[in-house]
This record gives sequence, structure tokens and C-alpha cells, in this order.
Amino acid sequence: MTATDTSAAPTRRLNTSKAMVEAIAAEMEVNSEVFYMGEDVGAYGGIFGSTTGLLERFGPSRIIDTPISETAFIGLGIGAAVEGMRPIVELMFADFVGVCLDQIYNHMAKIHYFSGGNVTVPMVLTTAVGGGYSDGGQHSQTLWGTFAHLPGMKVVAPSNPADAKGLMTAAIRDDSPVVYMFHKGVMGLPWMAKNPRSIGPVPDGEHIVPIGRAAIPREGTDITVVTLSLSVHHALDVAEKLAGEGTSVEVIDLRSIVPLDREAILASVAKTGLLVVVDEDYLSFGLSGEVAATITDVDPGLLKAPVRRVALPDLPIPYAHGLEYAALPRPERIEAAIREVLA
Repeated sequence: MTATDTSAAPTRRLNTSKAMVEAIAAEMEVNSEVFYMGEDVGAYGGIFGSTTGLLERFGPSRIIDTPISETAFIGLGIGAAVEGMRPIVELMFADFVGVCLDQIYNHMAKIHYFSGGNVTVPMVLTTAVGGGYSDGGQHSQTLWGTFAHLPGMKVVAPSNPADAKGLMTAAIRDDSPVVYMFHKGVMGLPWMAKNPRSIGPVPDGEHIVPIGRAAIPREGTDITVVTLSLSVHHALDVAEKLAGEGTSVEVIDLRSIVPLDREAILASVAKTGLLVVVDEDYLSFGLSGEVAATITDVDPGLLKAPVRRVALPDLPIPYAHGLEYAALPRPERIEAAIREVLA
């Protein structure tokens, strides 16, 4: 467990999409086996800015626009990885996993195991997640719990620009398949809802965030909030508000779902004795339950009160803006849960 990672290198302020691009470009410069492919990743620069400027810099043989054929191009990426290349393959929305799950779950995730450890699949699968933009139930899910439930893949989800760069670098260099899930709301794009923390300091030069290690963007003593991705921003907003009332909230940013930093969760709850888990994925059978079980499986005596979970209800995400905001784990619901646990 660590507070926000820092580097001796100078920092600049970038948005999350530019930090991702910087990490990808740096790895492509030093390793000719790294390439990127997906829908609208070339001249368009990725619909969420994930590849802006890379086509001009590296050309169409390494920044490859694909047809709408997720099963085909993800399979192509798996084959390239098995043969020693390091592909980064973009699944435009995590919701689209339904059309290509066989390639991901039965091939990308299992080849290393099936080969008795003799074949690696050093591949990054990037995908956009998250609601709040009236994209409807087929373009708004996070689904990291789905990917995390399928063994054989690492799963990461950055919440800020520095971690976006550091986790991308770590993912590209990892010999395991890594699912890199970026929330639209943290990308810092001008045409999306403004998020002040989506622009922040990013170390210049090499910057690596170890996969499997949580961060503590805000330390506290009264209650622990465990969350990730955009929900970190919401939790920090609530923590700042409650600090004015004398309540000290510790916010844990998981950053990595697989491996899960259970030690960080346990250490924080051992200090505060109270836990709220915030997760934009579905409530049932998901990450929020896994975090709660981390405590109850080891030492339920750490808890002074029952765990409260703030997550997406088990229903398709509504298109209507008001209904969507009511379903999402936004600050109002987080604050209410914290107050309930503290009562």
C-alpha cells in the first residue's frame, strides 16, 4: 500500500488521455514489437483520445485501424502476443465484450495455463467503461467484476493521469494479459462532463505504477472508503466535505482489481474499524462483495459496524439522465452511506 506514487522526474499537468498516449508512445519508441489496434484508433485518434497523434508518429503498420470485427482483431492480437509481440488492442466499450468473450476468456486468459507455463501472452486489452453520459445500457457499464471473475488476466483501472501513465507502462511490459479499463469520466476530454481531477501532475520520463498495489489519495482515521476509478473522485469530494464537520475519511484507490491489494484494505480497516465500499459495477456477485469478504474472511472483529456497499443496482443502466444519476454511486449516495455507518 502506498500514497500516491511519485517520481524523482519533473512533473507536468496532463489529462488522463494524454498521459495514456505518452506511455504508449514511449514504449513503442523503445520496443518495435509494441503496436496498437482497434476501431477508430488511427486518424480519429480513438474516440476517447487514447491514441491521438500516434498514427502520425508511428504509421499505419503499428497504429492499425480495424473493421468492426472484435472477435477477429482480438484474436489477431492474441496470436501476435503468442509469437512474441506486445500488442495493445482496444475494445471500444467494455459492454462489447459479449461479441468476443471466447477470444478473451478461452484464449487470451488461458493459453499460458494450457501450455503448462511455456507460452506467454503479453497483451494489453484496453477498454472504456462507465456511465453518466446518457450512453444507455449497452455503452455505460464498468464490468471489471466480470473480467476479474475470469482467471488468467490482470485487471487495472486508473483514476488519475499519473496512474494512467504508470499502469499503462506496467501493463505493456507485463508478460501476462492485462485488461486496462479507463473510465470516460477521468479522461479529461473537453466534450465530456468536467472533472477537475482528470487533469493532474504526471512524471516526465519513465513512470511505472506496480500492478496490484493500492494507493491512499487521502489518509484518515474515522472510516475507510475503498473504491476505484471515477468513484475515487466522488469519494474525495465527500471526504473533503465531511472533513469540515470533523470527520476524517480515508480513501483507498484500488487501482488494480486483479491482483487485489487485500493488505491495503485490511490495514486501513484495522485503523478505522469502519468500511464503505463504492463500486460503479453491479452490486451482486462483484467487487464490492469481494472487498467486504476480504475483511470477514480474515478478521471480522476488525469491524465496529457492518460494511455498507454503494454500487450500481442490478438493473440495466437507464438512458434518461435523471434515472442514470439516481442509479450510479454518486457523491450523494456515498455521503449517505458514510453517515449511516458512522451513526
